[in-house]
Amino acid sequence: MLRLKLKFFSYLVLPIILFSPLKLFSQEVDIVPYLKAIENGNIGEAKEKLADLKTEYPDDPSVMFLDGVLKENGQEAIVIYQNIVDHYPNSKYADASLYRIFSYYYALGLYDTAREKLKQLKSSYPSSPYIQVADQILSDLEKSDSQETNKDKTENINSVTEENYKYTIQAGAFTNLDNAKKLMDEFENAGIFTQLTDKVVGGTTFHVVHAGKFEKYEEAESFLQVVNSKYKVNGSIVSIPPK
Repeated sequence: MLRLKLKFFSYLVLPIILFSPLKLFSQEVDIVPYLKAIENGNIGEAKEKLADLKTEYPDDPSVMFLDGVLKENGQEAIVIYQNIVDHYPNSKYADASLYRIFSYYYALGLYDTAREKLKQLKSSYPSSPYIQVADQILSDLEKSDSQETNKDKTENINSVTEENYKYTIQAGAFTNLDNAKKLMDEFENAGIFTQLTDKVVGGTTFHVVHAGKFEKYEEAESFLQVVNSKYKVNGSIVSIPPK
């Protein structure tokens, strides 16, 4: 199992509890008690209340945000967060939604996209407390990359690695480990090589599922189409870090 160790926070709730929203909008439902319940491990309580809130306030962006926080599939959560950013930009959780989108793309290793989301966060919500958190995450990444580069320079460039595979498919990111394992089981039952990478970003643990190993990018492209179609995922091609 591929292990990537990143230093950030702890469980599902990003620092929404630590910071007050940019503005308070009295027309939005107060979801802070439910966010605190999640932080304290009472996820069932929050899920039970969410069902009632979605029925009573189906168009409330705060309720949508709570729904996103409770989603176990990262891709489903991102759709909700993006909807808040696009259609409810003045919501008190709009900046938190954009930060979570940043965190998701960062967890997937799509750093350029993550940087674009941070740029949008800074432009749209310049006083957001999440900017400092995101800046620190990217700063840690740059430091880590610099250390790896220096380490590589000291190694024998002629050393032979066990495998010459360069690419894999990033098939999905889940906050629920069981869901990640279910997808891995589907790949394994089909005879497809699969790996799991755990990434903790801004307080959320993402279980990232990889499928297949390829020497050529073109091979990965062909397999990506099959994976996305057959397993109903939105995968992407990523490089396999050198050993």
